[in-house]
Amino acid sequence: MAGKNRSLLTDLSGATGRDILELAESHNVRFLRLMFTDIPGVNKNVEIPASQFAKAVAGDIMFDGSSIEGFVRVEESDMLLVPDLATFKIFPGGTADSRVGRLICDIARPDGVPFEGDPRGALKRQVARAAEMGYTMNAGMEAEFFMFRLGSDGAPVIATHDVGSYFDLTPADQDEEARRAIVDVLEQMGFEIEAAHHEVAHGQHEIDFRHADALTTADNLATFRFVVRHVARQFGLHASFMPKPIYGQNGSGMHTHQSLSAGGKNVFYDARGDYELSKTALRYIGGLLAHARGMCAITNPIVNSYKRLVPGYEAPVDVAWSMQNTSPLIRVPARRGIGTRVELRSPDPSANPYLALAVMLAAGLDGIETDASSREPVNESVRGMSFREKRRLRIDDLPRDLNEACDELEKDAVIRAALGEHIAKHFLSAKRQEWREYITQVSAWELDRYLAKY
Repeated sequence: MAGKNRSLLTDLSGATGRDILELAESHNVRFLRLMFTDIPGVNKNVEIPASQFAKAVAGDIMFDGSSIEGFVRVEESDMLLVPDLATFKIFPGGTADSRVGRLICDIARPDGVPFEGDPRGALKRQVARAAEMGYTMNAGMEAEFFMFRLGSDGAPVIATHDVGSYFDLTPADQDEEARRAIVDVLEQMGFEIEAAHHEVAHGQHEIDFRHADALTTADNLATFRFVVRHVARQFGLHASFMPKPIYGQNGSGMHTHQSLSAGGKNVFYDARGDYELSKTALRYIGGLLAHARGMCAITNPIVNSYKRLVPGYEAPVDVAWSMQNTSPLIRVPARRGIGTRVELRSPDPSANPYLALAVMLAAGLDGIETDASSREPVNESVRGMSFREKRRLRIDDLPRDLNEACDELEKDAVIRAALGEHIAKHFLSAKRQEWREYITQVSAWELDRYLAKY
């Protein structure tokens, strides 16, 4: 059984409830986190003791859905946590007899019907749609983050623990030990880490893990954010996935690499196609371009997201694609063959990974179905172009703020359909309220600029 347990922790596809219970017992798991995300993408969990594990793996644990933003009303509050048994992991650390495990859950109503407001369910619907068309989406997300010091009261402050820059080593990068510890925990949980390094801004970091199918990638990203913040706290630091926390420095992106496969082959590659890209790839790119403005509220979902999407800080502002520069929205890396992929550069790590991948996949599939035009790649710098030149090349701008992004989402029927009416309605309501609260605030910049002058 011990050998079986070790193999099951590596590959749990096809695991049964009994397998999970035996694994938990043999590894002395005392508590189990039943994890899910709310509509904004914040990690949530219900933690249960070992006495309730059998109920958990059977999908019999209920929680109050009315307390979760955007889920249900008080009068219909009971919701079921339906675990995906293949996601069972054991968190490193803890004592030998009180380890903590986790299962990522789907959300269902009391009668077992999948809940239409479950973000993971929204992604699963698009994955199923792709499967009906003969495709599997593969994705990799590069989520950058900052690590800040904690103040005397334990709250994070905008002060970094280092003055490092891109790829710097110690002593400039004083967060290296924390970053290494994060990598160690992730690897113990089964992540294949490809690289870890300091990013451009002070206190900014990136840890890249191997791509996978869309659902696994979203699950991994949710787990990644939890682990990063948890380990950073152990080093007296606060890890933040806020897109633009420091004025005058680069923000954090979540560049998303994506491709489609069929029959084990990458269908984006065609040795005889234009740019060695298949018609499927070009139509997929066309779909991303066509719906870029409509899905921006999902991929860049907070007011602060649009402080990053400005010229001069390596973040895209133009709806175009390229193979030779990084200023447009979409880049096609040079690798071909099995590694052929497109990279969407606009998303940031505040996005709900399930909803972000759902709308990207929906946009790309719509491009394939409608034979969307990818237009010509723009391989010169877009930033230096005149307004007339950009119009000639049909280069639009991304939304300039959250309110404009919400307007575009409301107008995009494809993206709204991918979310489902429940998620779209509650997401837009929450974001409109967020915008209303923001525009009533008086910032330090306004006081410095206007108080003495007027």
